[in-house]
Amino acid sequence: MQFPEIRPYIFKIGTLEVRWYGLMYILGFAAAYFMARADARRKNLPLDKEGIADLIFALAVGLIVGARLGYALFYNFSIYFANPLKILAVWEGGMSFHGGLIGTVIAAFYFARKKNIGFLQVSDLITPAAPIGLGLGRLGNFINGELYGRVTDVPWGMVFPSGGPLPRHPSQLYEAVLEGPVLFFILWLVRRSGKAPSGVVLWVFLAMYGLFRSFVEMFREPDQQLGFLFSHLTMGQMLSIPLFLFGVAMTIISYRKHHRKSS
Repeated sequence: MQFPEIRPYIFKIGTLEVRWYGLMYILGFAAAYFMARADARRKNLPLDKEGIADLIFALAVGLIVGARLGYALFYNFSIYFANPLKILAVWEGGMSFHGGLIGTVIAAFYFARKKNIGFLQVSDLITPAAPIGLGLGRLGNFINGELYGRVTDVPWGMVFPSGGPLPRHPSQLYEAVLEGPVLFFILWLVRRSGKAPSGVVLWVFLAMYGLFRSFVEMFREPDQQLGFLFSHLTMGQMLSIPLFLFGVAMTIISYRKHHRKSS
């Protein structure tokens, strides 16, 4: 299969481009705003629409700053250490989910402390919407023809413009499905049970993202500047496996504490 001819931008005015990838970020944050606002009303939390807007803004700043710094630290440390001002060149691309996660956690802690609300309560508001942003973001990666998979002979293998003449796994789509609708459905089931302790949605999210990302990394082309680590692991797996283990451990601990309190 040939990569479909999709322009990476929606429209262009002179040198200004409105790109699909940027739109995915906007849609993800919009979904987070409306879901968090509805959940805050349902749980009678002291957050009006302005408070939710402040939360989303703080998370957006934390995500972008964290994702950029994470990319510099985890994926291109030597280059950015030698040229630290290049970190500001976001138009050149390079964002790390794991760095963005750290940034959003820090932003959520700051917001929770400022509003005198528990961090886990804040996480319960924003985590359910995360798969929407993740799924859309992976579609943006596919439209950009980046982060493609390894060479393959499967019937749905795709020839990407910047990936050479051989067909590759469309691993962006694998991630879009697993990190998007599949993860959203899992979190919906956890919330729907009505028995989940505060914070468990976050812990399940971390565990399942770590699992899905580690799995898809087996089909995704390793970053060219890093290659494989320890002979067969990618940087994505090195960062995601501990995330999976941490999420599983925290889920078990949370349910045990909740069971002791209720018994």
